[in-house]
Amino acid sequence: MKRTTFYNIHKNLGAKIVEFAGYEMPIQYSSIIAEHKAVRNSVGVFDVSHMGEVFVKGEKALDFVQHITVNDASKLFPGRVQYSAMCYEDGGIVDDLLVYRVSQNEFLLVINASNIDKDFAWMQKNNKFGVELTNHSDEYSLLAVQGPNSQKTLQKLTDTPITLEYYHFTKINLAGIDMIFSRTGYTGEVGYELYFKGDEKVAEDLWNKIFEAGKEFDIQPVGLAARDSLRLEMGFCLYGNDIDQTTNPLEAGLGWITKLSKSDFVAKDVLVKVKENGLNRKLVALTSSEKIFPRHGYDITVNGSKIGVITSGTVSPMLDQPIAMGYVETKYAEIGSEVNFLIRGKEVPAKVVKLPFVKR
Repeated sequence: MKRTTFYNIHKNLGAKIVEFAGYEMPIQYSSIIAEHKAVRNSVGVFDVSHMGEVFVKGEKALDFVQHITVNDASKLFPGRVQYSAMCYEDGGIVDDLLVYRVSQNEFLLVINASNIDKDFAWMQKNNKFGVELTNHSDEYSLLAVQGPNSQKTLQKLTDTPITLEYYHFTKINLAGIDMIFSRTGYTGEVGYELYFKGDEKVAEDLWNKIFEAGKEFDIQPVGLAARDSLRLEMGFCLYGNDIDQTTNPLEAGLGWITKLSKSDFVAKDVLVKVKENGLNRKLVALTSSEKIFPRHGYDITVNGSKIGVITSGTVSPMLDQPIAMGYVETKYAEIGSEVNFLIRGKEVPAKVVKLPFVKR
């Protein structure tokens, strides 16, 4: 099991540590609800160093990225980030990822921790462009500083004005450390992600300086459990739950990043046919007025018949009501459709609603 450079800090803070994607990671420190609300109301810090970083370099770097991803990377300029996905030849999703355009001939691909080896092997297999692929996942640490007071907190630690727009990045020195500084995150709040190299001492020094800077805002450490509830309130997909090799981006509600008009990419022909033939199922957002806890794997039913399955579910800390995402047969995917969660053999009324659950 691997440990991030912040492991000793997590232990000293009394975090509950669990195995996640081959790492010992903090699932929570105080309570999930308190950590969740800290991010929504002020500022919280996540250790997400387990994420993967793959660099693509070469004259045909753009051609390669265009070939393996569904979004249009030609729209990117240096300093711009894009949400995208990679698909197998049959349209199933390899992974969702962030694409950073570092320079004319260099990209950074940020991939999910549990998929690093699989993704990298798949990239190598599809490298018919002669680009240089390097997996630097073990070299980078990554902190996500998220919430309404994140900018005020981090501005104290750099002379560079923090004025980045959403999904933009730059290279700056913050708290004495050179880093890739990105206006991204998986919470729906204003937030930043800090990619840097260095040992435990460097990482701990950065952590301490961020928490000193955020002290007036009651900054809190946040674990993976609250990260999950935060992303679900916004309707963001989680690989392994809402998307995987058995789902395609169109049925997963990712048509907005799937640019079928761009030149050939892996699975383009399949996805074009999927769109032409129509979807058999769709990923939808669901709520209920009942006091229940919808969980991954629970059936979604209508009149006693299964019409889908919950892929992600929780009780929203901000709404204090059950929220879920799940796949249902297309005819039940319209906003306002009434369905049921099947919980311990009992049908509980639920309704299809529009995302996000929490409006920011």
